Amino acid sequence: MAESIENRLQALGLRLPAASVPLANYVPYLLAGDLLFISGQISRSDDGHVIKGCLGAASDFRIEDGQMAARQCALHILAQAKAALGDLDAIVQIVRLTGFVASSHDFFDHPLVVNGASDLLVNVLGDRGRHTRSAVGVASLPTGAAVEIDCIIKVQS
Repeated sequence: MAESIENRLQALGLRLPAASVPLANYVPYLLAGDLLFISGQISRSDDGHVIKGCLGAASDFRIEDGQMAARQCALHILAQAKAALGDLDAIVQIVRLTGFVASSHDFFDHPLVVNGASDLLVNVLGDRGRHTRSAVGVASLPTGAAVEIDCIIKVQS
């Protein structure tokens, strides 16, 4: 990709949020060799407020809302990567995403929700954004967040 990742974000009209601080006793990222592990990033709006919701038949939180929440998680993942690396162009490959979706027992479209994050990463990083993934439904997430996603990234060593 000839274009820098920062320029690609700008061209797409996206801006990285400030890297969030952990909610408990853990670090937001850890570099181990050429792998960068990003702790789970909960869905937060551009102004830092938690995007809350639960997907399912009894909810007015729609798949599109969940996709937007997952997209915000991906932006927070990139913000943590920038905090860790200083330069997003050090990203070689997004290796793995694990997406958790707050949902009721009657919701089965978790992969569609997590596509919000996957699509953003591919749009921003091109082939470097293609990754393996799990999308899991859970009863609840910290602070009532709709989505939480963690990530493993291969970086230049």
